[in-house]
Amino acid sequence: MAEILTNAAEFTVSEIAQAVKRTVEDEFGHVRVRGEISGFRGQHSSGHCYFTLKDEAASIDAVVWKGSYGRLTFKPEEGLEIIATGRLTTFPRSSKYQIVIDNIEPAGAGALMALLEERRKKLLAEGLFARERKRPLPYLPRVIGVVTSPTGAVIRDILHRLGDRFPSHVLVWPVRVQGDTCAAEVVNAIEGFNTLDGNGAVPRPDLLIVARGGGSIEDLWGFNEEAVVRAVAASNIPVISAVGHETDTTLIDYVSDMRAPTPTAAAEAAVPVRAELIGYVDDHGARQRQAARRIAMSARDRLRAAAAGLPRPADLVATQRQRLDHASSNLFSCLRHSVQERHVHFSRIAPRLGPQLLQRRQGEYAERLKNLLLRGDAGLRKTVDRARLTYDPRAERLGAGAMRLVERKRAQFEGIGPKLSPNSLRAELRHSQSLLTPLTARLLAGVTGQIAQRQTALTQAGKLLVSLSYKSVLARGYAVIKDDDGHLVHERSSLTPGDRIAIEFADGGVDAVVAGTAPLPKKKARPVPESDAQESLF
Repeated sequence: MAEILTNAAEFTVSEIAQAVKRTVEDEFGHVRVRGEISGFRGQHSSGHCYFTLKDEAASIDAVVWKGSYGRLTFKPEEGLEIIATGRLTTFPRSSKYQIVIDNIEPAGAGALMALLEERRKKLLAEGLFARERKRPLPYLPRVIGVVTSPTGAVIRDILHRLGDRFPSHVLVWPVRVQGDTCAAEVVNAIEGFNTLDGNGAVPRPDLLIVARGGGSIEDLWGFNEEAVVRAVAASNIPVISAVGHETDTTLIDYVSDMRAPTPTAAAEAAVPVRAELIGYVDDHGARQRQAARRIAMSARDRLRAAAAGLPRPADLVATQRQRLDHASSNLFSCLRHSVQERHVHFSRIAPRLGPQLLQRRQGEYAERLKNLLLRGDAGLRKTVDRARLTYDPRAERLGAGAMRLVERKRAQFEGIGPKLSPNSLRAELRHSQSLLTPLTARLLAGVTGQIAQRQTALTQAGKLLVSLSYKSVLARGYAVIKDDDGHLVHERSSLTPGDRIAIEFADGGVDAVVAGTAPLPKKKARPVPESDAQESLF
């Protein structure tokens, strides 16, 4: 076969691949491609991301390097229609071309709304939007935390409204409310406020306000991120969302404890009106004071009405005072009459009284007093003897004291009795009787009480003895057997024929002689009548 000669240059496969790569990159160094993400499986272990962009007629491979993936505002998701910005290149090993993506944008508002609705349904299924999770706002928060931009009009509106209604301590955590880092900064702000313990220089807020002005759906997209929604749901501090205007809706509005249509409305919902609160407190104070005055006036009127029906204190004691005055005036006149009568009577009988009569009267009074003392001595001795029988030390001491009193009075009488006049003897006798009477009463009361206690104890002991006595057992048909020495016979083996025994029954006892000790007869079985016999089963 003849060799074909040609002037065409020869290229290696690598040279062709590199030439194609340079051509494609030079021609398509910066492109924007619109298509639907397909085959997305998340980030590779290397951090890169691989998927395919397709439309109705074609597809192209796409790659997002690790460094670019972290800067993406919208992360790629399966089935999402996007506009990818990047450059075309080739992969020489497989002879394929692909697009290296630097930025991703949703393909229009319709795609963003579809993504927003899909994310909303996912979080709703997890229960993050449940009404039961929402907490009540504090009525009067001492510290309010605001998450917003420090340079916008939102923070000025909130501070102005709070100053008008109820000046409060406000902590501002500055964040970007738009752009790639918006969601991350808002999450850090919410978590940062929750980590404060209030013991340091910065107090812990009682309420959080996440606020932003109005804008397009792309501008508000940072507040639709899943990380922001979960940070608000995990917050231990109640949160008010005030993102956008009244017609703007973000996912943070569903998960927050309260949604305010505007930042100004959020400030109004956070605190009450100070003037209205002061007026409310003053009104309650006035009503309380009026009620107290009304109760006091009512009580005063009832007291006056009750006092009008009571007699005056002077009228209550007037009659008794008059009786006392009358009795006191009569007392002095009666005393004077009594003294005069006694003086006249003594003057009449004084001449008839001689020394012998006085001595005889004195002897009679002395004898009567001696007899009384002897009778009291005998009575006291009997009482003391009866008390001693009860073994009561108190009665014995009381009797001893009475005896000492009697002996002392007897010695006193023997020493001064003959020298006393009849009146003195009577007074001494009455004095002795007044001393002996209480002692006698106390002694008799103590003795009576001791006798009653001893009688009660004896009665109870007698009942217990009767209940435990063996004679109650004898009454049921049993007997007690004793040998000739009076010891109880417990066993039959201790007796021998010819022994004398005593048998005690309930109504008395008899003497007997043991004749013999025969074994006990066996009990005969009761014959069964033929009519009651069981029939054979076989």
